[in-house]
Amino acid sequence: MSSTPTIFISEVGDHANEKVRVKGWLYNRRSSGGIHFLQIRDGTGLIQGVLKADHVDDELFEYAADLKLESSLIVTGQVNEDERAPIGYEINVDNLEAYQAVEEDYPISRKEHGVGFLMDNRHLWIREKGAAPVLRIRHEFLQGLREFFDNSGLIATEGPILTGVSVEGTTTLFETDYFGESAYLTQSSQLYLEATAAALGQVYWIGPVFRAEKSKTRKHLTEFWMAEAELSWVEHDENLDFQEKMLNYTVNQVAEKRSGELEELGVDVDDLIRKVELPFPRITYEEAIDIVNDAGVSMEHGEDFGAPAETALGDHFNKPVFIEMFPREIKPFYMEPTEDGEKAFTADLIAPDGYGELIGGSQRIDDLEILQRRMEEAGLPEEPYQWYLDLRKYGSVPHSGFGLGVERTITWICGLDHVRETIPFPRQINRIYP
Repeated sequence: MSSTPTIFISEVGDHANEKVRVKGWLYNRRSSGGIHFLQIRDGTGLIQGVLKADHVDDELFEYAADLKLESSLIVTGQVNEDERAPIGYEINVDNLEAYQAVEEDYPISRKEHGVGFLMDNRHLWIREKGAAPVLRIRHEFLQGLREFFDNSGLIATEGPILTGVSVEGTTTLFETDYFGESAYLTQSSQLYLEATAAALGQVYWIGPVFRAEKSKTRKHLTEFWMAEAELSWVEHDENLDFQEKMLNYTVNQVAEKRSGELEELGVDVDDLIRKVELPFPRITYEEAIDIVNDAGVSMEHGEDFGAPAETALGDHFNKPVFIEMFPREIKPFYMEPTEDGEKAFTADLIAPDGYGELIGGSQRIDDLEILQRRMEEAGLPEEPYQWYLDLRKYGSVPHSGFGLGVERTITWICGLDHVRETIPFPRQINRIYP
């Protein structure tokens, strides 16, 4: 058995001047005289392998000259320090085997391609230097969310993907046949998390949701992921405290553990950390309207915030900002009204840099009569929601919750132009392939 260790590229710094084996794919190549420069990736990083004609036999050197991009390789050689290399090391190749030598030219060449072409080839594009770092950051972001929730004592639970009720209104539901009855792909697990919170105290769920919203903006997907939490015995202000601490923790985890990927994407890591310093500003709906109008974006009371208004707010504060106390009539039925009934204990967290709403949350109604009245005003029948009303009959308590849009938040963290870059296989109104 060979004593040469097989390592990941991310581990080369621990093996300087040692002979190692790396398994990966041929990302790029060039030749100069009697040297082949082979860029090899393995999912953890990218390293240059240097194959010299005077160091290996002629057959191997000629074999390497004919390898096409994305051939899968097993490379053996010594790790050498090289200040010119992006990761500070390269491999002086002794031997090279192709597990699969690609026969056709790789469709994604090292040139500019249109968005449509790259999305059609998303299954291959995710291997590229521009895409893979985002997916690693996505992993770290989700990991950070779970760590924060777990460390805060929340219990991970789930809601059903197929539901019989609407959470965010009926106009954006995906309907499907459920053994002769209508069912819908979930818009949110909030209502179900309220039930599990009554059993478990404080709970969270991270998973996919679906909105049949016919939008083509850079902020929208039809299938995306939400991080949702429901917190028993928590009222409005404490809910906002929890949200800002969560975002601060998670962004700092990403900045610490994925600084290399962020820098690859051109993100100023220090500036990102500064933007999530606590506390976040909190302004009322009316104050937000004044700021928006002062910035030259026309907005009247009773309107929700569109993209230009959100951008104006982000520019004003240059960090995430909570907009609180929306008019009751423009928010969903389950949000706790203020004493005068005019507003609701709700807040949206708006990102800087034009990335829009990251989190929507509220204190939930805990009084049965008020909830029934709000459902009647919204035109919702009680029968499908009877189980939800039961939560107010049997031990109702003050409780609050929120939902964070995973892809939109990662888009902001990475400074990307479009939310479709933050999920392996985006679903949009004009795209369900691949």
